[in-house]
Amino acid sequence: MLKKKIVVSGTGCCLVDRLYNNVSFHSEAFLSYSSKKRGDGGLSPGHLVLKEEFESYVEKDFQVVLNELTTGRAPDKINVGGPCIVALIHAAQITSGSNGVIKFYGCHGPDENGNFLLSSLQKLPVNISHYKQMGNLTPSTDVFSDPYYDNGHGERVFVNSIGSAWDYAPENLDADFFKSDIVVFGGTALVPQIHNNLGELLQQSKDNGCISLVNTVFDFVNDAANPHKRWPLGKNDESYQNIDLLITDSDEALRLSGEKNLEKAMQFFIDKQTGAVIITNGAKNVLMYADNKLFGKVNVKELPVSKSISDKIKEKLYAGDTTGCGDNFVGGVIGSLIFQLNEGREKLDLEEATALGIVSGGYACLYIGGTYFEKYPGEKYELMMPILNDYKKQIK
Repeated sequence: MLKKKIVVSGTGCCLVDRLYNNVSFHSEAFLSYSSKKRGDGGLSPGHLVLKEEFESYVEKDFQVVLNELTTGRAPDKINVGGPCIVALIHAAQITSGSNGVIKFYGCHGPDENGNFLLSSLQKLPVNISHYKQMGNLTPSTDVFSDPYYDNGHGERVFVNSIGSAWDYAPENLDADFFKSDIVVFGGTALVPQIHNNLGELLQQSKDNGCISLVNTVFDFVNDAANPHKRWPLGKNDESYQNIDLLITDSDEALRLSGEKNLEKAMQFFIDKQTGAVIITNGAKNVLMYADNKLFGKVNVKELPVSKSISDKIKEKLYAGDTTGCGDNFVGGVIGSLIFQLNEGREKLDLEEATALGIVSGGYACLYIGGTYFEKYPGEKYELMMPILNDYKKQIK
């Protein structure tokens, strides 16, 4: 008997990433455009700023600043980026041949960037029949990466153009979206109409029996509007109780909760009745928790990052960067959920899913950009397997 196909549908951020490696965050040019206070529109390591806000902050055209920061060189890589699409691509790559169907719902403009994304996505194992042309400008991000920042752990800065994603609305999600086994809302802060209606969309997902996963991105729109208020997730906090799994990084967890440390942020999500939560923290331990039907009860616990990956980064054996690590982490978790659902498990294992997330996120540091283009289906998972096996031994 053929196993039922596991259908994953995701919506949220998909854009062109122009990656500039080796941009020093201590250079005179970078420091002159740095943020002085939260939400002012300046550059800040690890954070995203909207292009329009940045231009208004520096009172210069972005192209002029770009030439200064990069000394006029071309990007090291132009790639498919965005917290939703990159996660879905990675999940599709590592579950190749496992009976999963992964679909992306989103939009692009009729420009050169849009053509680039379309032709790139056609080479990747994600169904893009719901990826529509809309508006004039394809969303894009210029990513500056300093691999020596934070004692050699590396960090990035993002300047984002939301473009046609301003126009993408809940009406673009059809009935099939809500018939999926898993629905993913990824980086919706960069798709404002989806983000503002997240509560209703999560309720609809719950009513239809979907597993709902939300992964966040730096919410510059709300940060700039109210720099000292915590970020909303939808219209109100009722969104949280309809999330089966929330994945957020440490900075986003603090901004969403309004708390000063991760333990209190985790408690905030627990108090809001979020089903399960994973908080990543760069090269530090990952926090996780669950109390729902999907994962059962998992008290707050920590998992370390992969020692094997850390060693490779320290040895500088790979010309990689940290772009897309968080997105690939999410893709690893989604991939694990597909594997576990495929086995017909009644209850899923959050630690197992987090472990595959950790190895996936770490592996993304070993190449430039978030999206990996495979030479053949299953190549990426094969390359990751020795690291995953090392990691399983490490956490034993």
